[in-house]
Amino acid sequence: MKEYLERERYNEKYNWLVMSKSPYLKQHETNPVNWLEWSPEAFQKAKREGKPAFLSIGYS
Repeated sequence: MKEYLERERYNEKYNWLVMSKSPYLKQHETNPVNWLEWSPEAFQKAKREGKPAFLSIGYS
């Protein structure tokens, strides 16, 4: 995941969840939000970019 996060967005139609193995998270890969899975890399990216981390507990 680290190498993926260092690259630009995968595709304008998709967010970072295209790399997820979770069936639940895969449902949201076409959301217009650039979601990241919970990971140390996600928080490092937010810190590096000076952006807040928004935590979603999920919905379906």
